[in-house]
Amino acid sequence: MKFSQLGLCCMILSVVMMILGEVQVSEAVTCTPTELSQCVGAIISGQRPSSECCRKLREQRPCLCGYLKDPNLRQYINSPNARKVASICGVPTPKC
Repeated sequence: MKFSQLGLCCMILSVVMMILGEVQVSEAVTCTPTELSQCVGAIISGQRPSSECCRKLREQRPCLCGYLKDPNLRQYINSPNARKVASICGVPTPKC
């Protein structure tokens, strides 16, 4: 009886360790709208976004809903050119 309880505990511990091993730690993103300054030309004038713009946009992706809630940023983030830039960069439009 004691052996089966010990075996069960070991099995549960192994499963927990496997699950924890699969958890990926994501880097924390600091939501700073100025990080998207590389995209200003593309957003305002419709120019093709630079690779740096796309990199920053992907980096700031978790922040986009927060930017959409900000009345000072909403007009830029929600503009047709911003959506075009996001599409070219492969960043889906956030569903907030």
